[in-house]
Amino acid sequence: MTIAIVILMLLGYVLICTEHMTRINKATVALFCGVWGWVLYVCVGPYYIETLHDSGFHEFLGSKDYSIQAVNEYIRQNVFASHIAQLTSIVMYLLATMAIVEVLENNGCFDLVAKICRSRSSWVTIWMLALCSFLLSANLDNLTSAVVMLMVMNRLVVNHRQRMLLGAIIVIATNCGGCFTVIGDVTSLLVWTRGAVTPTNYTAALVLPALFATAIPTYLIGRKLPSHLDLKRSSVMFRGYDADIKLWQQLLMFFLGMAGLWFVPTFYRLTNLPPFLGALCVLGVLWVVNEVINRKRILSDQPITTRTNRSLQYEVIQMIMFFLGVGLSVDILIEVGAMDSVANWCDQYIHNIYALSLALGAVSAAMDNIALVMSGISIYPVLDNVGAMTDYMQSFVQNGQYWHLITLSGCVGGCLLPIGNTAGYALMKAEDVSIWWYFKHITVKVLFGWFCALIIYFLVDYFLR
Repeated sequence: MTIAIVILMLLGYVLICTEHMTRINKATVALFCGVWGWVLYVCVGPYYIETLHDSGFHEFLGSKDYSIQAVNEYIRQNVFASHIAQLTSIVMYLLATMAIVEVLENNGCFDLVAKICRSRSSWVTIWMLALCSFLLSANLDNLTSAVVMLMVMNRLVVNHRQRMLLGAIIVIATNCGGCFTVIGDVTSLLVWTRGAVTPTNYTAALVLPALFATAIPTYLIGRKLPSHLDLKRSSVMFRGYDADIKLWQQLLMFFLGMAGLWFVPTFYRLTNLPPFLGALCVLGVLWVVNEVINRKRILSDQPITTRTNRSLQYEVIQMIMFFLGVGLSVDILIEVGAMDSVANWCDQYIHNIYALSLALGAVSAAMDNIALVMSGISIYPVLDNVGAMTDYMQSFVQNGQYWHLITLSGCVGGCLLPIGNTAGYALMKAEDVSIWWYFKHITVKVLFGWFCALIIYFLVDYFLR
């Protein structure tokens, strides 16, 4: 049955890689593989429980007689429940951040970002789009940040080719910005919640590599743009009766939302409660403030009407379903022992964390980086730091190099092609960008930025540790 489960997951990974050709939604594929993997696992549950959970199962059984019902009950309570609890906590976090984005949009916060990015000089617009994408993604997930910034870009630029190049900059900046904080990307959030890194150490290790991975491709792509972009005329957004949103309101809500999200790691450290509770706390505060400052319009006969970005909601919900499916698939591979076999093979034939990260980043160009990084995280456990460890084994302790490099390489390597990350898919849909066009104009620049980021990480790690 292990072979059947592994084959099912490999076929699923192939379909995920070829979504742009098969037109089969990768979220559907991931959910199908995850659910049926667990169904197959339960069919031969006694074998896996007796092999991998023998002591725990006998303790659970106690004085009760052995039965299939007891095995299934143990799987439900002690095996499946532990995996699904971690996955659903991240899903709840993503839903909370999606609601936060909705509140910020209703208060015109992203119109403020558009005003900041607007300039006659193309270089000012380029760097402001990259900087805003980078910083926004450090707080929100990559896809949400990319879709928001693509909306901002669309409000500014008329020329389609210029939007394609600027969109590529946004994709790179959101992926790199998301990888240097524990709340900025699904994979970094997963590394954090599994105890592999601590927020301060993680950010300190990756902030400079992430900046270089963003700045170098941004500069090289910016040279292909004219000195003056074709900008749309500035217009005042109509938001309903008496719905002029003041600048102070935009600033208050924006900084309250971003500062609240930055507080989530501190909330986790102080309370040891799941991060999604911190995000829900931020959402609650934002909603209360929103009700207070918009009270007059809410109670009026013609309340404020806002543009609800349904495409953003749809894309984020798809990403959440994809993450859940991939998480279930990876967890089942852990339970059948497949990940242990992969770890043993890597230890024997590769035995170098930089080579592992390069391989993972290269494959991320064609396969979704979320699936690959989640697999990479699950291959190895977080080891306890003891003095007798070799340098290689030290890489897998908490805050070890391995956890930094796989998230960095997964996020940056996923930008080598637009099909390697969810933000790239959003760009392909929004601006009709082809894989060939992206490969021809963007890939080499991202590759150069990635190698520079790895060099910067090595230097920072060598001199500051």
